[in-house]
Amino acid sequence: MLPKKCRMNSRINNWIDISIENKNGMTVWPGDPEFSLKRIHEIDKGDILNLSLITMTSHTGTHMDAPLHWIRDGKSIDEMPISITAGPARVIEIKDHESIKVSELKDYGLKKGQRILFKTRNSHKDKFTEDFVYISVEAAELIVQTGALMVGIDALSVGGFHADGKLIHTTLLEAGVWIIEGLGLSQVEAGDYELICLPLKLTGCDGAPSRAIIRKLAE
Repeated sequence: MLPKKCRMNSRINNWIDISIENKNGMTVWPGDPEFSLKRIHEIDKGDILNLSLITMTSHTGTHMDAPLHWIRDGKSIDEMPISITAGPARVIEIKDHESIKVSELKDYGLKKGQRILFKTRNSHKDKFTEDFVYISVEAAELIVQTGALMVGIDALSVGGFHADGKLIHTTLLEAGVWIIEGLGLSQVEAGDYELICLPLKLTGCDGAPSRAIIRKLAE
């Protein structure tokens, strides 16, 4: 349990954890290796300490895509400036149940330098379904045109299962728009927030598991 002082500070700061729990049996992208956490040393079995072995891909749960994930000579996750995912962010709630489309995004007046987090019906589903809401190619192009710093979504991919996932990813990543996937936004209202999302610093890697938190900006 946290010390009393830390618990009080947590309540005052009102940070919201928007990361998915990493645990055995969690949902992963179809065909990817399952997440595994296994104790290899246990105090209860006579060892002097507890030590766990974790097996997971770089795109398990809440994670970030680096350009290298889809682009041969793209930047790796350790090359991402921390400022990309630390600062003001905007949570936009998408009503469309199929995909994020230009027709809906135009109502939100996207601006240069924004960090955008999309909340969709995906946030209310615990299991993987092929019909999750994704970013359409046209919407990805609009996001690039407006000069967003990064985009996040409450699905394991910004690209649809049956859509052109590569084109959607490369449209964003080639333009320098970094991607967070696998967010948990079911308890978050649309609005303006402060975001901190820190991917593991994995040298030369195509992505990394990440911890993401937000808190409401003062009105």
